[in-house]
Amino acid sequence: MATEAMALCDVDALYGDSHVLHGVSFCLNAGRVLALLGRNGAGKTTCMNAIIGFLPPRRGSVRLFGEPIGRLSPETICRKGIGLVPQGRRIFATLTVRENLLVSHRRRLGATNPWTFERVIGLFPGLKERQQQVAGSLSGGEQQMLAIARALMGNPRVLLMDEPSEGLAPLIVAEVGRTIARLKEEGQSIVLVEQNIKLALGLADDVVILNTGRVVFSGAVEEVRQNDALIVQHLGIV
Repeated sequence: MATEAMALCDVDALYGDSHVLHGVSFCLNAGRVLALLGRNGAGKTTCMNAIIGFLPPRRGSVRLFGEPIGRLSPETICRKGIGLVPQGRRIFATLTVRENLLVSHRRRLGATNPWTFERVIGLFPGLKERQQQVAGSLSGGEQQMLAIARALMGNPRVLLMDEPSEGLAPLIVAEVGRTIARLKEEGQSIVLVEQNIKLALGLADDVVILNTGRVVFSGAVEEVRQNDALIVQHLGIV
C-alpha cells in the first residue's frame, strides 16, 4: 500500500477578500512526482504557498506524512520536512555558492542517505567549479541549479518545485529535467508546478490540474497524455 507523503484536504485560501483556492484536495504518495498544472492564475503557486505556510489555509487541512501542518509557521513546516524551490529562484545573491548551501543545511533524523554539502555539490558539477563565486553573478541556469541544491541541503521529505524551468534556455531546461529525474530515482517525493507541459508529463507519475482554484482533474499521468481534449480545455495547448 502506498504511503501518503503529503495531502491537502478541502483547502480554501484567500488573499484578503479574494478567494483563490476552493476546496482543493489531492494527495502525493511517497517517492512519486506529482505535477500540479493549470493556466496562469489557476492557483498553483497559491497551493504551494498554502503548503509551505506563506498563506495558511482559511479552511481545510494540510498533512505531512499524516501530521497536520496547515497552521504552523513556514520555519516550522520547513523543519518538519518541506523543502521549496521557489518561483524566480530567490537565491541569496550576495553570498557565495558555498555559503548559500551551508546556510541552508539541516539534518533530518532517520534519513537513510542524507544530503551533505559534498553530496549536493557532486550532483551539480557546474556549481562545484563556482563554489567561491557570488551567487548573484551566476547565469540564470546556474542560479536555478543553486536553488534546487539549496532546497536539498534541508534534507526535505517533500520537495516543492515552483516553475523550475521558467525563463531558461532549452539546453538548461533539459538539464533541470535530468536533475528532477535523478531525484525521482532516489525516491524523493516531489510536487512540481510547471508551465512546460512536455517536461512535466515526462517526469510525473500523477497529475492534478487546477482551473480557477478548483481541482478539475486528478489521476495518473497516462490519463492526461491520452486525453488531448483535457489538455486543450484546461491547459490551452493544442
